[in-house]
Amino acid sequence: MAIAASDVIPFSQARANLSELADQVKAGAEKIITKNGESYVALIDSARLDYYHQLERERIHLLLISEASKGLDDVAAGRTTDARTSLQTIKQRRKAGA
Repeated sequence: MAIAASDVIPFSQARANLSELADQVKAGAEKIITKNGESYVALIDSARLDYYHQLERERIHLLLISEASKGLDDVAAGRTTDARTSLQTIKQRRKAGA
């Protein structure tokens, strides 16, 4: 949804008209509230916020699946190392850098 100039509201105006703004948001609008001329907060419907959070969780799950798939590809291709060996290498690098 595109934000129109009428959806950008100064903080003082938002405070004075919060009930009206809340009704507009509930009807589908999104409002950007500014403070000192800078974007400050957004006023959106709570159901839409829940939806945005769900989308973010799904994005994270897709990223995790992608990383797991890459790891399985590495295992299948033999690009693995023993965990103890890797930890020893890390410890030696830390000692050398200290």
